[in-house]
Amino acid sequence: MTTGRRQVRATPAFFDQLDRLLPAEPAGDGRPTRGEFDTFELLKIVDRFAAGFDALPQILPGRPEYRVLVTVGRLVPMVAVVARLGADGAVELVSVHMELPAG
Repeated sequence: MTTGRRQVRATPAFFDQLDRLLPAEPAGDGRPTRGEFDTFELLKIVDRFAAGFDALPQILPGRPEYRVLVTVGRLVPMVAVVARLGADGAVELVSVHMELPAG
């Protein structure tokens, strides 16, 4: 039985961006830590791409293998994640941009 869900993985560049955006430890400036983001935001993002990649909007006209998810988060006001469809059918998270809380 097929569930219609795709496998999702993140590229090293995606994790590098997260590391630049979010501190490992609380910084006292309102930003969530990387661990908090991974726990409260990233799991939901992965689930949205796994269940609905094809329904998300294309980010590059004429390139249906690239999709974007723009959403509000529990810890961040806005997060946008760009993903591409890999040759094996898995979704690869390639880029993340976020609006961080005012601190």
